[in-house]
Amino acid sequence: MKSKWPGIFAGTAAMVILYTPSAASAVSRPVSPPQVRATTACRVADTIPVGRDPRGVAVNPRTNTVYVANVQDATVSSVSGRTHKVTGTVDVSAFSLALDPKTAMIYATNASEEGQVAVVNARLRKVVATVDVGPIPLFAAADPRTNVIYVSNQDGGTVSVIDGKTNQVTATIHVPRDPAGIAVNPKTDRIYVTSISTRSVSVINGKTNRVIAAVHVGAGSSGVAVNPRTNRIYVTLGRSRVTVINGKTNRVAAAVRVGARPGSIAVNPATNTIFAILDHVSKVAVISGSSNKVTRAIRINSGLGEVAVNPVTGRAYVTSPLRNTVQILAHCRG
Repeated sequence: MKSKWPGIFAGTAAMVILYTPSAASAVSRPVSPPQVRATTACRVADTIPVGRDPRGVAVNPRTNTVYVANVQDATVSSVSGRTHKVTGTVDVSAFSLALDPKTAMIYATNASEEGQVAVVNARLRKVVATVDVGPIPLFAAADPRTNVIYVSNQDGGTVSVIDGKTNQVTATIHVPRDPAGIAVNPKTDRIYVTSISTRSVSVINGKTNRVIAAVHVGAGSSGVAVNPRTNRIYVTLGRSRVTVINGKTNRVAAAVRVGARPGSIAVNPATNTIFAILDHVSKVAVISGSSNKVTRAIRINSGLGEVAVNPVTGRAYVTSPLRNTVQILAHCRG
């Protein structure tokens, strides 16, 4: 059965994000990159070959290990953040990944009608459980404080809540149709879910598993990331913008013009730096969380992948599905 998200089909994970004009306010214009020494400039530090069609990526900052979902190979690669070498693979059908650094468990969505999340023990490199969720689970987010995992089910219009201790679904939360990106703020116990068909981001109370707010951001919202230190939420939209939400008021605080349509997004809370992949121009926009301005745009192998950050090392990891690689961005600070 065909997914409502163009390019996502049952059993596959080819991704094309649909964008339409946003209605965000307070637009920030990009600035020219400051002059810095070449040795410390934000740059692609290395390119690592992985499996075919790498999409999802997750980082364990405790072990400095990167995990990559290779869709066409039906594997997850583990990559050493120190040596930049692939250290092993796990046979598992995966589209996107979430990781709990406390338990070292990886949660792999399969983006198919069967609606399953595979639980991978990263230490053992072994699938230890399979959890049935809703149809076409796209993305997942793990809350390390509560050991709870949240999964957006696109075709079901729901979010599945998984107990990380029992690997059982404990609740199903109804959200607006076509949910996609999902992120957690462990400090506030709030979960943020985008919708590619509506103009809002749903805010869920993790204690009650209820939607408590809908933030109007504009049509075509897809990726979402949270900075728990500043309580700011970043949402990628059409018309080349990233919307910034104030987590305290659940209102749009700013919108950053990034120069091209953004897809996946990630935050480094240690430096208050945001990374947004600009899918159709094969670049990553580096955004300052303090000024809400683009400070750099780094060219990468290809768009349509995902990005994750290690806040301990400050490095960002970008998957390139068209080149079967993961690229490392170093010395990037907004």
